Amino acid sequence: MKFIFDFDDVLFHTTKKFREHENAILEKAGISRETSMEYSKKERWNLFSLRKMLAHFSVPPELYEKIMEKSKNHVNEELREIIEKLGKPNCYLVTYGDEEFQLDKIKRSGIMPLFSEVIVVIGSKKEAIEKICAKYKNEKVIFVDDKAKHFEDLDFIKYPNLKTILYDERGLEKLTSILS
Repeated sequence: MKFIFDFDDVLFHTTKKFREHENAILEKAGISRETSMEYSKKERWNLFSLRKMLAHFSVPPELYEKIMEKSKNHVNEELREIIEKLGKPNCYLVTYGDEEFQLDKIKRSGIMPLFSEVIVVIGSKKEAIEKICAKYKNEKVIFVDDKAKHFEDLDFIKYPNLKTILYDERGLEKLTSILS
């Protein structure tokens, strides 16, 4: 069995922890939480980048390091433990976003070594997911993401080995039920 995981709000507590940490630092620099959240929402689907946001608000670039240095503290540790048990050969990471920013978060979080491959996409995850399904057509492939929209364009007829898990408040429970 192969597993494909999303990063933000699945393996990395982006909304709950990282954004709170980011906002606390930005507030000290004079950028209100509302202003930074508004910018983030606006830029979310335009490949949000922390560096671009800091430049947009004319904030010293050194704040990037201050925000990013705590990335290990924002990892979903319960899920990390499961991934460690599944083993690197069985795990893939497919994430959407600005490649530089996503890879930096992934590296700093310390989870990159847990995956056979880390793929950053700037559009649909369909091609990356289906490529993994095709490679392992004789194995079940489980794709875990917190956004159902990433499941909508997948070809479940062409790839009957593909199963999805919506990683919501019961996501961990859903995943562990497949493993037992």
